[in-house]
Amino acid sequence: MKRLKKLIKPLSILALIAFGITAWSCTQGPRINEAPLPEGWPELTPVDEIQVKQYPVYRAAVIDDETDGSQSGMFRPLFNHIKRKDIAMTAPVEMTYDGDKQSSMAFLYRNTEMGTPGSDEADSRVEVRDISEQTAVSIGVRGRYTTERYNKALDKLNAWLDERQGQWQAVGEPRFLGYNSPFVPWFMRYGEVQIPVEPTDANE
Repeated sequence: MKRLKKLIKPLSILALIAFGITAWSCTQGPRINEAPLPEGWPELTPVDEIQVKQYPVYRAAVIDDETDGSQSGMFRPLFNHIKRKDIAMTAPVEMTYDGDKQSSMAFLYRNTEMGTPGSDEADSRVEVRDISEQTAVSIGVRGRYTTERYNKALDKLNAWLDERQGQWQAVGEPRFLGYNSPFVPWFMRYGEVQIPVEPTDANE
């Protein structure tokens, strides 16, 4: 019993520290910085806020349409690609979905000077692509990178666009940007759900 009482105080202190770190992370900064962002990447969208943002041209290693549609089935080939090429990990990881099935995953390069566009000679499932500059409407999210969280955020973005039909229109497929690894506790992970957009009068 005495030993238990001696443990309670240190454990309580650790719990308070952990709570404080979590509270700070959730309110003061969107993400835990595990990897650098691509060069020219805009500031991250605060959690539950919606913003229109400009993105520069960036280079990414992409894998599409894995049969199991799982994060693990796409993550491993991409991880092996950057390991073979000696390319440091960059945040975020980009994911797209077809309904409840994940349809693609991409690892972003730090800049467009790294690597060469085209298929990976060691694994043809992986293709390096240059993604054109674009405008996107974005919402910040906190928690696990799940289709449920993605769909809830996407509903909010679609509602936002419905209210602004005279201003903005969707021009591409939505995406989920995950900025943290599985080493970060699920409740502290940060992401963005986005839809590419352009002004409604852009085609007039």
